[in-house]
Amino acid sequence: MRILMRTLALFLAWFPASQAGARVDEGLADARAARSMLGPESWARIVKIDNSHARGPWRHAIYPKTVYALVFELSGILWIYTDAEGTQSLSRTLGTLERDKADPGPLLRQIEPGVGKWEWVEDPLGTTVPASVHPPMACVEESLRALNQRLTLGRDTRAPQLLFYYVSTPSGKLGHTVLLFRTAQGLAAIDPELSPEPVEVPRSLGNNLVSISEYLRGAPVASARSLLIVPAPRRDPGRWATLPASPAPAG
Repeated sequence: MRILMRTLALFLAWFPASQAGARVDEGLADARAARSMLGPESWARIVKIDNSHARGPWRHAIYPKTVYALVFELSGILWIYTDAEGTQSLSRTLGTLERDKADPGPLLRQIEPGVGKWEWVEDPLGTTVPASVHPPMACVEESLRALNQRLTLGRDTRAPQLLFYYVSTPSGKLGHTVLLFRTAQGLAAIDPELSPEPVEVPRSLGNNLVSISEYLRGAPVASARSLLIVPAPRRDPGRWATLPASPAPAG
């Protein structure tokens, strides 16, 4: 299930050598920044992907030969973030989280059949990225950071969920994500790209996700869905699981 639909013509179909190197560095920095938004208790790892044989969404029109992505756990499944396509679910079935963590290679190849080798980047968690840093197309991670900040400050945040809404454009559907939760006063939402402060949702909208999305956006939306955020179990943030990198594909 794609959470963020990519736009057309994000990049030119080729990269001059000097720009390609900068693009890779930016991808790693963006993955690190997105990871810091999730909080130390979330399982999240950066993966380095060989994109040299890509034919689909990760072909060279979008990505350089080396792609850095963030793979993370949320509500019982794995997700993946890249700075060119945003965030989408990586797991395809429920109840397979540990298997997916141990070897996400088959899942990566479902997104892009041309993916070759991949490996985890052994990059321990560093300092928290300032709120002023905004990796591109990271509205899911921005919303999760807003949730973590509210919980840290002890603010009333009940039944938090991600609200995904989609807008029809000539190039297809584009998506955006905000944080939705309840307080003693009722339903509220935070769109971190607009403001860190919550917006009260009128009670008259009830639980209609499309109506809520249109109220928050101030314009029509094509569809909407939500995902209840299941808290990650507490774990030592300094410990990483030992996971193998993938071998080069045969043939």
